[in-house]
Amino acid sequence: MTATVNTTDITRHNITMAPDGRRVVIKLFVPGEDAHAIHNRASSLIERILQLDEGDINTLLDDVLNRFAGRHHDILGVFQHHYEVVQHRVPTEIELSPAARTLIGAYFSHEFSVEAAALCNPSMVPHPDQSELLPGELRVAISLRQIGEGHISSIGFCSAILGPGAAIRMEDRDGPLMIGQRVGAKHMRHQLCAALAEEEIDNEASAYVLSALPERYDDHEFEEILGHLPNELLARPTTPTALEAIRRIVGSDYAVTFPATVPMHQRVLWPSTPTESRGMEDARFVQVLDPDGRMAYQATYTAYDGFNIAGRVIFTRDLRHFEVTTLHGPAARNKGMGMFPRYINGKKYALCRSDGETLGLSVRDEQHRWQHVGPILVPHRGWDLIQVGNCGSPIETEAGWLVLTHGVGPMRRYAIGAMLLDLDDPSRVVADLPQGLIDPDEIEREGYVPNVLYSCGGLVHDGRFWLPYASSDVRISFASMPLDRLLHRMQPV
Repeated sequence: MTATVNTTDITRHNITMAPDGRRVVIKLFVPGEDAHAIHNRASSLIERILQLDEGDINTLLDDVLNRFAGRHHDILGVFQHHYEVVQHRVPTEIELSPAARTLIGAYFSHEFSVEAAALCNPSMVPHPDQSELLPGELRVAISLRQIGEGHISSIGFCSAILGPGAAIRMEDRDGPLMIGQRVGAKHMRHQLCAALAEEEIDNEASAYVLSALPERYDDHEFEEILGHLPNELLARPTTPTALEAIRRIVGSDYAVTFPATVPMHQRVLWPSTPTESRGMEDARFVQVLDPDGRMAYQATYTAYDGFNIAGRVIFTRDLRHFEVTTLHGPAARNKGMGMFPRYINGKKYALCRSDGETLGLSVRDEQHRWQHVGPILVPHRGWDLIQVGNCGSPIETEAGWLVLTHGVGPMRRYAIGAMLLDLDDPSRVVADLPQGLIDPDEIEREGYVPNVLYSCGGLVHDGRFWLPYASSDVRISFASMPLDRLLHRMQPV
């Protein structure tokens, strides 16, 4: 349980999560490649390793394992995988010992501190595991935007226990981290159809592929269909470009999984495709109710390749196996989409900020493309005249959909506000919080990105609203207040 600081109606809890440089993952390291050198140095390195005798190889390998084995899951398996990535540079006539192969893998590996630069933009959902709790407690899973060297963002997790009342305590987040293993994805034909329509690709080759694919297909089925494309279509001049686009689109959707023995707080979702190579930013997790009555989790996030952004959505039932697909449609072309936790009148809705400065409502059409419904909040107050947006997914209450908003004012100062939407017609604003909910105090204003408070989603537990938030991208804090008090402060629109 924590001490609290109460300012006006909202309680800032005395818990702060700061970036921890000890939280590291192992990544592939190819000498010279990161510096864009003309000459690849991999072959030269392998030649030098091959000149070592077996005694030196074993001594070096023992030293590496003594220094690093306790910091990682299955370090030998990672070294073996990295060896397999570069083994084509080993002369085929050379027979290597297991120790030599492992040592080569170690030389082609390095540690990356996932949150060395910043830790920010959390979202909060009920944890899949609610065991060993006392009455009035709720275990929550918290997603984290982790920023490391090169400003590369990944998604991490931790957990906390809320309640009873205003109590909160963090659970352990120590131990080695693991990047999820990429596994075969089950692709959806409607996603490919939406992407081809968005890129205006419509020819006989693309039509043939779409007609041949089942609604759900794996990578093997996909390659089988492409391998049986009729020769007459292969000879058409538009076919190579269409097939290249189809492969790129299908390849951008993927799945990753973690062993059940790896705790949630040790799992890392790391960029897995070129479109997100420079980061997976601002994941907004929400627990959703499927039309069939089953619970799951979804999260929208921004994929960034260093030049362009793109919307992605994560689907998972257990926060252990994750399926990643691309968002399509005009409403998905900017940052900040937040899914509603259930269908409304048979339709899937989301909040969006497709124009970069206005909070809008979007609906998914029958082709799974996100279409504009219209704006629901525009910059109009002194503290939000630069832009407004959502802070995560709407939260269902008896009074309406509670939407956390953010506004940007003078000196690019971010503050968090709130509004209420009609439960049956989310395009209708019921009430608003004109003065905002929480803004940076004198401590929170200092940091990596000064004067910014931001959240990717909170929740309500036992009549209390809980808000995880980042301040200036250097720390994560928690605030809460009775829900009825928050609703009472809102003014009807």
